[in-house]
Amino acid sequence: MPAITCIEDLRQLYHRRTPKMFYDYAESGSWTEQTFAENTSDFQDIYLRQRVAVDMAGRSTASQMIGQDVAMPVALAPVGLTGMQSADGEIKAARAAEKFGVPFTLSTMSICSIEDVAENTSAPFWFQVYTLKDDEFMRRLFDRARAAGCTAIVITVDLQIMGQRHKDIKNGLSAPPKLTPRSIANMMTKVGWGLEMLQTKRRFFGNIVGHAKGVSDPASLSSWTAEAFDPSLNWDRIAQFIRMWGGKVILKGILDAEDARQALNVGADAIVVSNHGGRQLDGAISSIRALPEIMDAVGDKIEVHLDSGIRSGQDVLKALAMGATGTFIGRAFVYGLGAMGEAGVTKALEIIHKELDTSMALCGRKSVKDLDRDILLVPKGFSGEWE
Repeated sequence: MPAITCIEDLRQLYHRRTPKMFYDYAESGSWTEQTFAENTSDFQDIYLRQRVAVDMAGRSTASQMIGQDVAMPVALAPVGLTGMQSADGEIKAARAAEKFGVPFTLSTMSICSIEDVAENTSAPFWFQVYTLKDDEFMRRLFDRARAAGCTAIVITVDLQIMGQRHKDIKNGLSAPPKLTPRSIANMMTKVGWGLEMLQTKRRFFGNIVGHAKGVSDPASLSSWTAEAFDPSLNWDRIAQFIRMWGGKVILKGILDAEDARQALNVGADAIVVSNHGGRQLDGAISSIRALPEIMDAVGDKIEVHLDSGIRSGQDVLKALAMGATGTFIGRAFVYGLGAMGEAGVTKALEIIHKELDTSMALCGRKSVKDLDRDILLVPKGFSGEWE
């Protein structure tokens, strides 16, 4: 195997080893994929300011996210269907995050259940929820998260209506997936992936099947998912979920300064500046472009994290220097998981950590806590001068 030196190396290996249906699920955006592409390309418009003759001994990337100590301010984002990228994928990713010392966030639409992850890890993890209609199901979900020792809930607020992702429709990727002769034929060429999947009992949505009303098997899942999401969502409803949980809450999917202020008003502990990885509103601005205005609006009043587009430690460095307290990676760890299982997630974290540490040093800073805009060269009008 050639040396793996960057996240792109993991993506290429992931592409070869994972069925097209699940690769496309991760590596796609909605409609024209403009926002999906600009999430990454906009980071390249920001330059780093190199400094020399600065004592760089004793550097540290250690920090905190919502009061929790982290080896670096990078959390694993909630990604649905992670257990189809690699057998027992959520467990593998959670173990890698635990060993590395960063937070893992389990998606409601995971293959492995809350209980599966809790039984196979020892560090507390975060749990992501959607804003669903069924209060009874939501309360049970929160109860299960408490019983598993989850220390925070991440509420996804930008998915009350699903954005259209052309590749998923063409591939039959839904809940549950609709297998076609073409997709089955493709899966049969991914021998390593298939052998692992045959050895696990976890192939369905473990947090839904057997827990949601009327969903006793995968066949009954489709009608539930079609009806579960609440298009009438408003801030009062989000506040209700925050009270229902009663613990630390992160609101994920904030892209506008006014929404950031609303998140502050309803009592969130942190927000994630995110456009859902470009999978919802195509044509929305990238997360890194949205960050400065949101920092100006609420950055001194609430913890601000950033998600969507991070593929390197330099991207993490730029987000932190622009004011974010922490970051989330989704695709970057999924590439590693699909490429090499748990070891691949660890490799992704190692790559990002090394890039963050080295770049921070070359910018003349010894700690992520000391990062600020002074290490960046940001183009005029980067955040937009809109009419």
